[in-house]
Amino acid sequence: MTGWFSFEDMGASAGDLMARDVVCAWLGEAGIDYDIALAHPFEGGVAWEDVDPDAYSHVSFICGPFGEGPPLLEFLDRFSGRPMVGIDLTMLQSLDEWNPFEVLYERDSSRTARPDLAFLAPDHRVQVVARILIDHQPEYGSRDWHEDANRLIDDVLQARDAVVIPVDTRLDENKTGMRSVAQVESAIARVDASMTTRLHGMVLSIKNGVPPVVVDPVKGGGKIKRQADTIGWPIVFTHETATVEALTEALDYCLTDEARAAARACRERARATLEPMQQSLLSDLDRTAAPTE
Repeated sequence: MTGWFSFEDMGASAGDLMARDVVCAWLGEAGIDYDIALAHPFEGGVAWEDVDPDAYSHVSFICGPFGEGPPLLEFLDRFSGRPMVGIDLTMLQSLDEWNPFEVLYERDSSRTARPDLAFLAPDHRVQVVARILIDHQPEYGSRDWHEDANRLIDDVLQARDAVVIPVDTRLDENKTGMRSVAQVESAIARVDASMTTRLHGMVLSIKNGVPPVVVDPVKGGGKIKRQADTIGWPIVFTHETATVEALTEALDYCLTDEARAAARACRERARATLEPMQQSLLSDLDRTAAPTE
């Protein structure tokens, strides 16, 4: 069983691996043994350059473009005595001109086209986490430890099988290409949890019912810790309490339904607290207004 995942630096995609797994499942159901040839960075399997061609009844190549050129000619030459099977391939040349396969179920060729085999693959899902980090804050002087705080978050995220979505809440210069409030909030609203060293990373997460793991990047606690205490959000860490282990445990919790319910409850408490502010502000403006001509 070979494909572009069997060759280093040849651009094997998620779809290639999904098509491969479909065929592997078919062979497994039929009781047919197989080896998978893998190259870096994929682990396990065999190297097609090292195996004995005579040990195999067939050699298959699964998914992607396939044409007469390197490195495929070397591959075909090595297994020239074995029946070749092509599955889910885009044949780059007319089959009348070149077809090295005894059996060919192409994705598209000069004779036909089929849906890509990845349509038959099982759904693959992992959780999605927003990464919302602060830059240097010179106003805090020696109390600023944002680099270490951000690094702790990155260490936690790199160890987890999750999709990490970088979100920058700053709009005058945005590192993630977002240009409006709606774009920032829409990105945050669609994730399962967030990890943040920004105050509005915490606030916008909770506003959208997304549980945040919050690290205050100011030693001793700054505005983030004060805001978390004010609204009653407990998943907040300071310089003294933030560790990879503690943040990992907190993220585990924030990815639960219980945490989402807690985030929604926190949002409603915050809104209820702020509700009288509109009328109070308008009254104060009226009371303190300077005479105008």
